[in-house]
Amino acid sequence: MDDDGCRGAVRGGVPVPLCDRHVTMVAEWSEAEHGVTDLLPSPCLLCGSRLGVHWRSGWQCAVCEWRHGEVPDHELPPPRVDVVYYLRYADRVKIGTSANPRQRLAAIWHEDLLAFERGDRALERRRHEQFAQERHGGTEWFRASDRLLAHVGDVRAGDIDPWDRYARWVSEAIALRS
Repeated sequence: MDDDGCRGAVRGGVPVPLCDRHVTMVAEWSEAEHGVTDLLPSPCLLCGSRLGVHWRSGWQCAVCEWRHGEVPDHELPPPRVDVVYYLRYADRVKIGTSANPRQRLAAIWHEDLLAFERGDRALERRRHEQFAQERHGGTEWFRASDRLLAHVGDVRAGDIDPWDRYARWVSEAIALRS
């Protein structure tokens, strides 16, 4: 018997001995507190993701946190989100910056987009100075040293796709502007 007088049967082999009524109460509380991750009813209008979190108040994109169903104001220009990008080609890494990475990266021959780091030319200059020993001449290309790749791993921080992080930054900038 617990504090509210429950004498409900507890199933065997469960990690926490709760009756079905209390399991349901905990599940409902958890859904309200943490939401339920599932597929969005349709792709996110901002970043295109299909993964969402369902709250009692509605859906939210799990990638960029845009509220599902809200339509971005397309009459407004897209927000400016400056990024430092890390591209790999063979055994080299390019460290550059752009406010329009899709257009910029389309113009650069590369094999992989390694990471985005939020920042502008000042951060790009600091990264060029930080990895000056790996730099190829006066270019923005650097030798893919263990030290540089470790930094890229730290910047990426477990993101599978750097575009997800960029989409989140754009979404945040739009939300702050609204």
